[in-house]
Amino acid sequence: MKGPLFYSKILLFGEYGIIQDSKGLSIPYNFYKGALKTDENPSSEAISSNKSLDNFTGYLTTLQNNQPELVTFNLTALKSDIANGMYFDSSIPQGYGVGSSGALVAAIYDKYATTKITVLENLTRDKLLQLKAIFSQMESFFHGKSSGLDPLNSYLSLPILINSKDNIEPTGIPSQSTQGKGAVFLIDSGIVGETAPMVSIFMENLKDNGFRKMLKSQFIKHTDACVDNFLHGDIKSLFANTKKLSKVVLNHFKPMIPEQFHQIWQNGIETNDYYLKLCGSGGGGYILGFTEDLEKAKTSLKDFKLEVVYNF
Repeated sequence: MKGPLFYSKILLFGEYGIIQDSKGLSIPYNFYKGALKTDENPSSEAISSNKSLDNFTGYLTTLQNNQPELVTFNLTALKSDIANGMYFDSSIPQGYGVGSSGALVAAIYDKYATTKITVLENLTRDKLLQLKAIFSQMESFFHGKSSGLDPLNSYLSLPILINSKDNIEPTGIPSQSTQGKGAVFLIDSGIVGETAPMVSIFMENLKDNGFRKMLKSQFIKHTDACVDNFLHGDIKSLFANTKKLSKVVLNHFKPMIPEQFHQIWQNGIETNDYYLKLCGSGGGGYILGFTEDLEKAKTSLKDFKLEVVYNF
């Protein structure tokens, strides 16, 4: 048995901001993927994944009992498949901000939800919000608090524009340029990031009036501008605003940036060779980079392997 593939995602803009109603832009990233499957001779990873699915099923049973109007599953089939050794076979790295739990949630919903909203029907805003609400509850098992966007992205395999909490829509993004020198890339920090502790630092910071003001007047303002620039293909403004965003993150989100990257982050801002930003909640995992000249960025960051996500 092998189920359909679900891909990882990258939140280009909007990490932390979307909790406070900033815009966001999330795109599928087909380099990593996962699928539900069973094997005759499972590996130790498969056995461990199977155990984790079993725990998740316990959570979904409670969710269904508490909120049957939100979502119901064919739990008999799910439990039976888990008893037969089903696991989530995934190349998506965990704790890297590219949506490993999102792809798993999408796969479980796709296979076991009893009255599911399918990708093929006309996806009205209400249906998208309903899916997001379901995924938010399902993914909370992994993160403590989830927006539901990662599974939504993985399930639909479309770029998603977040205008605000209650206004999301599938969107088109400008097609990539094969001739262009600019790129969005990933750097592997070499550290696994934990989402829950990072989010709780952020929530704690929100109690501070100065931090809230900064969030509105700088962080959200620059994030919204970056989303608009990217969607309209206004590359010049995009880099100007990404630089501002990178500065704000370095000044106000230091705990989310692994310490050995503080200087590298600063160098990008000073040289304009590249600008770094958080990919997901930070604390490790991937760091997202933007550059107008990929070769220049590669030279500046010669100690790291850059994984290109999008070409300008």
